[in-house]
Amino acid sequence: MTGYGHGDLGREVIDEIFANIFNTEKAAVRLQFVSGTHAISSALFGVLRPGDNFLSVTGKPYETLEEVIGLRGNGQGSLIEFGISYDEISLKKDGNVDFFALEKALEIPRELIFIQRSCGYTWRPSLTIDVIKRICDLCHKKQPNCICFVDNCYGEFVEDKEPTDVGADLIAGSLIKNLGGTIVPTGGYVAGTADLVDKACCRLTAPGIGAEGGITFDLNRIILQGLFLAPQMVAESLIGAELISAAFCELGFNVLPSSGSLRGDLIQVIRIGDPKALKIICRSFQEKSPVGSYLDPIPSSMPGYENNLVMAGGTFIDGSTSELSADAPMKPPFDLFIQGGSHRAHVKIALIHALSCLFQAGFIKLSHNN
Repeated sequence: MTGYGHGDLGREVIDEIFANIFNTEKAAVRLQFVSGTHAISSALFGVLRPGDNFLSVTGKPYETLEEVIGLRGNGQGSLIEFGISYDEISLKKDGNVDFFALEKALEIPRELIFIQRSCGYTWRPSLTIDVIKRICDLCHKKQPNCICFVDNCYGEFVEDKEPTDVGADLIAGSLIKNLGGTIVPTGGYVAGTADLVDKACCRLTAPGIGAEGGITFDLNRIILQGLFLAPQMVAESLIGAELISAAFCELGFNVLPSSGSLRGDLIQVIRIGDPKALKIICRSFQEKSPVGSYLDPIPSSMPGYENNLVMAGGTFIDGSTSELSADAPMKPPFDLFIQGGSHRAHVKIALIHALSCLFQAGFIKLSHNN
């Protein structure tokens, strides 16, 4: 297909397959989504209207959504600038959802409830499917017409159900995370009720075109192959996260989640506590990356983020966090976020090198038990 992509039968089949996997009326898988943030933004702008109110039940959202909402920046056409109001419920001290506060917040009419499944750049547990079900059940009980929208990034295939199986009306995510199986070069998806998916697609393209436009650049086979590989890639990432969690915990670092815990996404967080140690770990991960191993990650600004980031991302696909990556905002308490890993052997190689570098720099000491 070229040009407009009218009548792309392959694209339509892929949409149907994703809708079937997510148990939804409709899905739209588009390479025109440049990231998960873009897919989420398209859904929010497509579904909400001036005068509407939406509520985040998982505290402050991921940094790249702050300017979308209007919490940072101005003059770029944020949701708040378009007359859409925003509220959020802080998480409890243990990082879990405050259901009492949510019930109180639902006494006010809300058009949309925003649920971020992943921990993002925060020290909190990622949401499990059971927790997402509790949120959706409560919201639909109190306000049947309220839309439950889940940012599903990093969460696909981690559990045996998806948010749309337990009450979510709409979900969105990236193809260079879990669902791309480490081989899809770009893109994202939205899935849910047909009317909500159509509205999101009208924001992606234009009203009247919606999901009917957008070529797939002869990549239909890659999208389907990536989806086929995705469960195995997710499993390897989860095994890698368990290894990293156990190793750093045994060395005295705080980790989240702990080894053996029920996981809601692929992300493993380690509280490093020192900017120099943080940069050493990122450099060591980069040195064991398949691409750009000679590069030295240095903290720098990145579009959509408030703080400088240090990022080890020697991946075949730029920004692909389904491949092994390690990154962190350069601010106290200097938490490191590790995700992905297409096979556990690579994770082991990078982990051993990182620990060796920390030992040589004097940040860890090994005992006979270690």
